[in-house]
Amino acid sequence: MTRRATLAGISVGLLLLGCSVGTGAERDPEPRIASEPTASADAASTAEVVGLLRAGTAFVNQTSYRSDVDIASQITSLSHTDNVNKRLNATITAPGGTIEIRMIDDDVYLKAGQLLRGVGDQWLVLDPARVPAGFALSFAPGRNDSGGSGRLIDAIVDARADGRQITGTIDASRIGVGNGISFRPDPGGVFPDSARRHPFRAMLDTEGRLVSFLMPQASGLPNASLRYSDFGSTVSVVRPAGAVVAPDALYPQLGLGGGG
Repeated sequence: MTRRATLAGISVGLLLLGCSVGTGAERDPEPRIASEPTASADAASTAEVVGLLRAGTAFVNQTSYRSDVDIASQITSLSHTDNVNKRLNATITAPGGTIEIRMIDDDVYLKAGQLLRGVGDQWLVLDPARVPAGFALSFAPGRNDSGGSGRLIDAIVDARADGRQITGTIDASRIGVGNGISFRPDPGGVFPDSARRHPFRAMLDTEGRLVSFLMPQASGLPNASLRYSDFGSTVSVVRPAGAVVAPDALYPQLGLGGGG
């Protein structure tokens, strides 16, 4: 494994809020949190804390929110989501350009700039049925968290709570791909054993909502963070004028691994 952060295919690894980098990093952006493994929590304690985290993401189906994802300061996403009223604005930034996504009811619009090949830089109308399942944008419960917290929670190995702060370890190899944070080994590499007990720190607000989930640079992985804020704010989405039907060349570039 190299000691560098590699973009996991800009044209195939970013789209539809999926942010991914290869393992290994040279940068160490804020926030910096302790990378030492935490003491193991027992199964009952972990289950209780995981329950708190799941309850802390119930707002996804109840109110509007903002989600911010940052991986190694190389790939970032900013989303304003209102699943109740079916509105979403999202911007994904990476070396080489920016992708914009707008959703209004059942319509999905995308502007890829120069990041995708053969699709132009105009606004496109996507066919949701042709988008890879792992990155499908939807307002349906269970598929509508633009921050991707569910995949992080599912990968927790052990956890404990101290007031509103939660610490523990996570199996980075189990996070998988989808909206939000994703990791994969560099080509030909594998996750080190330490990545299967990678430290994390999460924070709940005074109402019990998840507001941050932080992973430090360690185990060959770069710093990564997920934050939620702006609960209940109005999400206004303008339907882009002049949008055209997305060409066939778009869909094979969505998701990880060059296909879907």
